[in-house]
Amino acid sequence: MTHLAVIGGSDAGISAALRARELDPTVEVTVVVADAYPNYSICGIPYYFTGEVAPWQSLAHRTHADLEATGMRLRLNTLATGIDVAGQRLIVRDQAGVESMIAYDELVVGTGALPSHAGIAGLDQLGPEDGVHVIHSMGDTFALDRHLTERNPTSAIIIGAGYVGLEMAEAFAARGMRVTQLQRGPEVLSTLDPELAGLVRTELEDHGVDVHTGTLVAGVEKTPTGLVVTGTRNGQSVTHTADLVLAVVGVRPNTSLLEAAGARLGAGRAVVVDEQMRTGLPHVFAAGDGIITHHRLLGTTYLPLGTTSHKQGRVAGENAIGGTARFAGSVGTQVVKVFDLVAARTGLRDQDAAAAGYTPVTVQSAADDHKRYYPGAQPITFRITGDTTTGRLLGAQLVGRLGTETAKRVDTFATALHAGLTIAEVSDLDLSYTPPLGSPWDAVQAATQAWTRSVPALIGAPA
Repeated sequence: MTHLAVIGGSDAGISAALRARELDPTVEVTVVVADAYPNYSICGIPYYFTGEVAPWQSLAHRTHADLEATGMRLRLNTLATGIDVAGQRLIVRDQAGVESMIAYDELVVGTGALPSHAGIAGLDQLGPEDGVHVIHSMGDTFALDRHLTERNPTSAIIIGAGYVGLEMAEAFAARGMRVTQLQRGPEVLSTLDPELAGLVRTELEDHGVDVHTGTLVAGVEKTPTGLVVTGTRNGQSVTHTADLVLAVVGVRPNTSLLEAAGARLGAGRAVVVDEQMRTGLPHVFAAGDGIITHHRLLGTTYLPLGTTSHKQGRVAGENAIGGTARFAGSVGTQVVKVFDLVAARTGLRDQDAAAAGYTPVTVQSAADDHKRYYPGAQPITFRITGDTTTGRLLGAQLVGRLGTETAKRVDTFATALHAGLTIAEVSDLDLSYTPPLGSPWDAVQAATQAWTRSVPALIGAPA
């Protein structure tokens, strides 16, 4: 009887375990989880703090009992400390510090990523007891919840204005806190072009968030009067003080276990795997935020996303019990709600496409989400990137008000990218229409037609 060991109780690890048990109920599956909270939605944590999701147990995709009902065995509060590749054994340490071995026939590693400190002095010395927080686990969630409940802070500084940073700005504002957001780049949400990210910044400011872009944070210090964040902006020293600091400046792949076992590192110092999630080490697969990503337009890159982790975990679990599944590749589709605005993107932006060897042009346009004569129509702003040599769709960025179905429209572009459609071919798609919800030419098609009108002579022209 095959014994599959899985390290990691989040998206990739649980997906691998579920898939293996689904395909072969005779497979023994042991999942080693570093904490007591397997299969919790880390992406849902900001909505717990807004009060929209309660209680915290609601964040579980599946309960402990649900998972064990599938036939997997959970080893909670257990840390994997080493992999004996030759002996096919996993070394683990339990909550009491007792070490033991788990023999395996096949192993899936889903250790994910760790919060980045981005070279900011003090972040590695200060913690929740000092009022400095990260949001990366349920333990982090409980620590922040205790701080908010017991100390009732009235002000917060958020270092970083990516997806989680923006969601947490909304969460703190919903609690009546004064929020200062510091961003290194020229605009918030650096995965969008500044022309669209500026719309997101305006939404933040309209809801009372004090946004400072172009700010390089140097350090965080605890003082008798509060937490002090220092840095520079436009070459000038700046200082911000608040009761609470939340650092959300990105992640780094958690590769120490696999690296020590002999796995090779690649893009972003993530573990290299093939499309079947094989690490190159015998009987060892890996998936999730700790590994490289196969991107359908870029090739190999590092792009940690929850949706990707689920897919990779499923592939790893299937192949660990003898399957031949392949990860079809990501196109980097993302979406975020910021107060009453939705921002989404998929594929490549202009500079990314040029660096990858394409000949891109990006065209911005706007189209109503549904027929204007039906009440409530609102514009969605698009930036479409296409290749001028082939006419191929390379990427799309969208910003619209909540309710404009911006998230579903970016999915249309993601599907077109997956299929390798040209921009003109998007107009051939048979998309749904009724006046309260759309137009005969959907907003997606209005945006791609705007691109085609702007660059018709370039398509197919000699390079």
